[in-house]
Amino acid sequence: QVQLVESGGGLVTAGGSLRLSCAGSGRTFRSYARGWFRQAPGKEREFVAAISWSGGNTYYADSVEGRFTISRDSAKNTVDLQMNSLKPEDTAVYYCAARISYVSAMGVLSSERRYDYWGQGTQVTVSS
Repeated sequence: QVQLVESGGGLVTAGGSLRLSCAGSGRTFRSYARGWFRQAPGKEREFVAAISWSGGNTYYADSVEGRFTISRDSAKNTVDLQMNSLKPEDTAVYYCAARISYVSAMGVLSSERRYDYWGQGTQVTVSS
């Protein structure tokens, strides 16, 4: 059974940092692109960041560019999201996702419909 489990969420004041981690199990994710999405209360889920299967390409939403960094450790089946300079508008449930794909393009990896597996989400709350 394939599982993605997020960790690292919590409460932080504006300007602070958090590091989210997503652990995969049930299969090897080396051929999988990985992504992070988030959903704020009353809003649709939106793309945050993605990393290609090789780790050689990364993509970010404009709202997090320069503040967030996505990385992966294929040997450990993990993908992390380092979030710096957090803002209250970053408050949301953050989800990690995976899709088997050698295609590396923003238009593909930023679309949640393209992903095959999802975690259950972890809450990030940024207070002002």
